[in-house]
Amino acid sequence: MDRAPASVCLLRLSALGDVTHVVPLVRTLRAHWPHVRLAWVIGKGEHRLLAGLEGVEFIEYDKHSGLAGMRALRRELRDRRLHQGRFDALLQMQVAARANLLSAFVPARRRIGYDRARARDGHGLFINERIPARPGIHVLDAIGSFCEPLGLRQTTVAWDLPVPEAAREWARAQWPDDGTPTLLVSPCSSHVLRNWRAERYAAVAAHAAARSWRVVLCGGRSELERATADRILAAMPGPALDLVGKDTLKQLPALLERGQLLMTPDSGPMHIANAMGTAVLGLHAASNPARSGPYSDRRYCVDRYDDAARKYLGKPAGELRWGRKIEHEGVMDLITVADAVAAFERYLTDHR
Repeated sequence: MDRAPASVCLLRLSALGDVTHVVPLVRTLRAHWPHVRLAWVIGKGEHRLLAGLEGVEFIEYDKHSGLAGMRALRRELRDRRLHQGRFDALLQMQVAARANLLSAFVPARRRIGYDRARARDGHGLFINERIPARPGIHVLDAIGSFCEPLGLRQTTVAWDLPVPEAAREWARAQWPDDGTPTLLVSPCSSHVLRNWRAERYAAVAAHAAARSWRVVLCGGRSELERATADRILAAMPGPALDLVGKDTLKQLPALLERGQLLMTPDSGPMHIANAMGTAVLGLHAASNPARSGPYSDRRYCVDRYDDAARKYLGKPAGELRWGRKIEHEGVMDLITVADAVAAFERYLTDHR
């Protein structure tokens, strides 16, 4: 662009990991255009995580509100006194059908969306520009490229998530700063077929405890997370600190920040931990870690994605469409306890 836009609207409703990927884009836009008016249409839980992100006006959309909620969003945007009643640009960063339809209620002159390879559910009908087509890149880099049609490049990836001091105080109160390294275990993804067996988590946690590590379980308030944590605790020969369901979305980043290593499947906590500078022992078989693993460092991930492609789809991962999920029953059983223990030991070797 020849000049900075006066206003830009971001549309990314969910999920926790994906909105974490958007934060570096926000940092890029504000670094180049400190006076740009940024609005972000976002889901309720995701807003709770990112509330306080400076320089952003958040607009919550409840996905259960349907067309009535979409019309309410349009009315709210009309009340914001935008130049000529519309944003200079909409960055439509979610291709699901609901998000595509919702984007039609956002008034914008330029409507920037995904390249054709990533688009689906009629995405192309709701945009008039596309980001560059770059196959084989991480989700965060794809989101970062939304600034390119505006004339910018995301050359620096920075998060600096908004974590209140009260949240850090809560996290510091959960265990003492006694020099004991801490393995955090967040065992559940919202995609149940990405989840590993509880007894395998317990075996790796027991190995860490035998190496004089503290083990802390964390997770949300769902019945699945509570039941999974209970099975892990029952299978462990020794104790672990159980914080499942006890933190808020504001406290979660502070909690993850205190650990040395997080063991988790492809999940929101994986990406939040990465953003907070905590190493991740990621468990990947259903998804490709090169596309959706921890962005900064995948040295401690277990990667059985190619094995899953060969077993369930009959072809190597390199022949799959980029981003293809292999969420088949039993796919995570391809990851063994020995795989995860080896990843844990790699971390120990690198941090002696």
